[in-house]
Amino acid sequence: MGKRLNGKIAIVVGAGQQPGEGIGNGRAMSILFAREGAKVMLVDKNLDRAKETKFMIDKEGGESFIFKADITKEDECQQIADKCVEVYERIDILVNNVGIGAGDRNLVDLSEEAWDKIFDVNLKGMFFVCKYVLPVMEKQERGSIINISSVAAVAAARYVAYKISKSGVNSLTHQLAMKYAKNGIRVNAIMPGLMNTPMAIEGISKARGMSKEDLIKMRNRMVPLKGGMGTAWDTANAALFLASDEAKFITSVILPVDGGQCSKIG
Repeated sequence: MGKRLNGKIAIVVGAGQQPGEGIGNGRAMSILFAREGAKVMLVDKNLDRAKETKFMIDKEGGESFIFKADITKEDECQQIADKCVEVYERIDILVNNVGIGAGDRNLVDLSEEAWDKIFDVNLKGMFFVCKYVLPVMEKQERGSIINISSVAAVAAARYVAYKISKSGVNSLTHQLAMKYAKNGIRVNAIMPGLMNTPMAIEGISKARGMSKEDLIKMRNRMVPLKGGMGTAWDTANAALFLASDEAKFITSVILPVDGGQCSKIG
């Protein structure tokens, strides 16, 4: 275990992951934060998936506890903040990691129901969680919030609602960073690119009706940097830096972790 987050209290929203090979962003960030000395509140709508993450942290001697919440419900987001303060007395780090794209389509084919669901999860849920964590950090006069966005926010994207909701995440990050800078609260976002995670590979392969092997090959070819897609550990390492005191003079940054994908022009 390292000490880059020694003694800090972290909330990771979306700490479980979908079934599939490899590891997802939320689980990787939770494990890495615990390795570096943080006590981690593992929040997920699916308690069994959060339990799996806790089991992995326990095996390495880290400290965490699980909490079930649906971030599309405001009262449950308030409970996240309240429970963390009840257990650990403060909140040093918040990671907003939940995001979906299921049901997204081209604009003329997109249903109102799918649009609303994607925005509820990707953007409104983030707003709800921040709404109740920020007052705690204000009293402390310190804190680090990390929002997980996507390169889809700034690059060409296949579908509409996911891209626009992630653009909203970037705007929310900027707004909160400027509002709360005087309170010692840093707010940054990470834009993962093409990642080899269970959510991406399992979900997209089913949606497009193609094999996982063919999808992986296709996505690897799209990444400029040698080696192809990144993994959740790349996202986790970026989050660890932004959460740590090494980034104490960094706020309002929208950080691509994408192998150069969103820099492609032409």
